[in-house]
Amino acid sequence: MWAFLAALACVMWGVSGLFAKELFNISSDITPMWLSQIRMIVSGIILLIVAGIMKQKPIATMKNKRDALTIIAYGVFGLLPVQLFYFIVVQKANASIATILQFIGPFFVMGYLAITHKQVMRKMDIIASIAAFLGVVLLATHGKFNNFALSPSVLFWGLLSAVGVATNTLIPIGVLKRVSSLVVTGWGLLSSGICLLLVHPQMPHIPNQPNVWWCTIAVIIIGTIVPFQLMTNSLRFIKPSTASLLDAFEPFSATIGSVLVFGLVMTKMDWIGSILVVVAAMALNVSPKKKKSRKVHQQERA
Repeated sequence: MWAFLAALACVMWGVSGLFAKELFNISSDITPMWLSQIRMIVSGIILLIVAGIMKQKPIATMKNKRDALTIIAYGVFGLLPVQLFYFIVVQKANASIATILQFIGPFFVMGYLAITHKQVMRKMDIIASIAAFLGVVLLATHGKFNNFALSPSVLFWGLLSAVGVATNTLIPIGVLKRVSSLVVTGWGLLSSGICLLLVHPQMPHIPNQPNVWWCTIAVIIIGTIVPFQLMTNSLRFIKPSTASLLDAFEPFSATIGSVLVFGLVMTKMDWIGSILVVVAAMALNVSPKKKKSRKVHQQERA
């Protein structure tokens, strides 16, 4: 049951990219900056209200200077690039490419831990890294190495969003041990949204059409509030490694949706590249079973 709900959360994240693409297609005035601002601020406020109702003390959390600074850093350097740069790639390319490029994020985490924590890379990690690199190359060239299928800007923003996935994972580790994930995410979203407003306070002229607001609401609810709650609650009952494997539903739902809804044409090499990236990312979560000691075997036989 909980594994199904976690998978549903991943599907919803993938589908939300399709609503974002539809918004960008409606009008050039609808920008990734505007959509990110609206999504983060509204979602952050709603999550904090829910946290308050659940008596998780969202206001008291920000009175702790250390926790407040970490949460703000999480919002600005973690959630912001994950949201904004992802939408930029959706606008310039499609939800499928944006989601698949984000799947490179775990490899940045692995590289960071290898450098700062002297974490030894396993053979599996090295093979997965090579497979992910080949997957991105196939996506970028359609398998024709003399032809660059993805624009340099798409790759640039896509890889930056993957870096955001890494910072989004690493920054809040310490504070999540002391503070509710609902509170951390709520303040993180709100702080990143406010940061974007300070950087770009000008509001574009948004077409006052029902489909614009329905798609915006879908991005906020289907792409943020509901899947976050589903995944957070599911993680209480399923292993994190299981949740990581279920993440594969996100790029595949975005890809299938892009093909069905927007007529995206995927070549054979695109499919191979996509599968390589997703499988490589999942392989990072594969932990070999520890061999039982001789003494344990003898006790079991007895």
